[in-house]
Amino acid sequence: MSGLFFEQALLPQGWARAVRIVLDQGRLLSVEANSSARPGDERHRIGLPGMPNLHSHAFQRGMAGLTEIRGATADSFWTWRELMYRFVGRMTADDIEAVAAQAYVEMLEAGFTRVGEFHYIHHDVSGAPYGNIAELAERIAASAQSSGIGLTLLPVFYAHAGFGGRAPDPGQMRFINSIDGFSRLLDASRRAVAGQQGAVVGLAPHSLRAVTPEELNTILKLNGNCPVHMHIAEQIREVDECVAWSGQRPLQWLFDHVAVDSRWCLIHATHATADEIGRLAKSGAVAGLCPITEANLGDGTFNAPEFRDRGGRFGIGSDSNVLIGVTDELRQLEYSQRLAHQARNVVAGTLASTGRTLFESALNGGSQALGVATSGLTAGGFADIVSLDAHDVALAGRSGDAILDSWIFGAGRSLVDCVWARGRKIVKDGRHHARETIALRFRQTLEGLLAA
Repeated sequence: MSGLFFEQALLPQGWARAVRIVLDQGRLLSVEANSSARPGDERHRIGLPGMPNLHSHAFQRGMAGLTEIRGATADSFWTWRELMYRFVGRMTADDIEAVAAQAYVEMLEAGFTRVGEFHYIHHDVSGAPYGNIAELAERIAASAQSSGIGLTLLPVFYAHAGFGGRAPDPGQMRFINSIDGFSRLLDASRRAVAGQQGAVVGLAPHSLRAVTPEELNTILKLNGNCPVHMHIAEQIREVDECVAWSGQRPLQWLFDHVAVDSRWCLIHATHATADEIGRLAKSGAVAGLCPITEANLGDGTFNAPEFRDRGGRFGIGSDSNVLIGVTDELRQLEYSQRLAHQARNVVAGTLASTGRTLFESALNGGSQALGVATSGLTAGGFADIVSLDAHDVALAGRSGDAILDSWIFGAGRSLVDCVWARGRKIVKDGRHHARETIALRFRQTLEGLLAA
């Protein structure tokens, strides 16, 4: 057992003073406010719960910044996707592990303590299955283990290039599985993470354009009571093609044909009507918002205030990992709403702190989406904790909610000081303990990929 003492910390019931936390075997044995530090306790000024990152494609960290050149025609998500296919077409299993480890280190340094890895690369560079069907799932698990981040592994079922069961494109061959193959992949993925404390395996039908209704119904029976994640209504073209195929918009079709509930996380849901927003909120599913990626790809803006007013739950993800940051995602979410609605403090409710509303909503929604039963600094939960650098000028004179408002909207750099993931201190003075080793492997990997 070990003790941590914070002058102030954000607990589920709100900010508290003089908080003593006892860690035991990766969990919070006790959390006591208005307490006193004891000999041997590690002392900090500001404590927060670690943030879940509910949607990541870790391998895409390697292509960050490489798609910001305008093509001969108007660029879009779809032209970006072709570049992504070419990039992933070169990556070996070693490459994927190295890039994922780098992404996870950056997540931890930013204050993310668990990642939902939407894992859809399953085969080798030729598109042929590895002898070990879970080869790349094991590489993702190894990257999580070496970095120390908590893992919710979401093996992706991907079978088609478009609505109605269209045959896959050549660039998608590394993603494609049959139902039988996917069933074996799920079992092997569970074995791959069996030794990691708190690891969760869910499943992810990639999107309605990548699975047929019959396939969707079948793979959902493989899941039990674990998380289910799916991309949906990210792009207007996707919505139009779904209407042409089924006569319904993607969210309409899903809610009419599938029992969506609190196990589900619907990623993006950018282009949702008022009725769809209401049905999403009522279902109890989490809206998986990835504001930086959605801005980078030109997806559009989710209607967050209407979703909030309907009682909807959301979390944040770093998706393409073009930029990794807790505050960056939360700030972009709020600023996108300000631009769309031409107002300020849009996501917060009446007389509420925008920073705290964003942070707590993303914490609770992300935990639900990643299959974590207890969120926040609560006895019995995982010891996922972040301390902030209270000496930074951005936090001068701040306390309570003003800390979150200033960290998210007023700090010019990351203020994360230390990070504990399942009780293990992994980040100190803002630096991951294995940063240099993992970065060196990442650098060598990228130099090889970009020279090819």
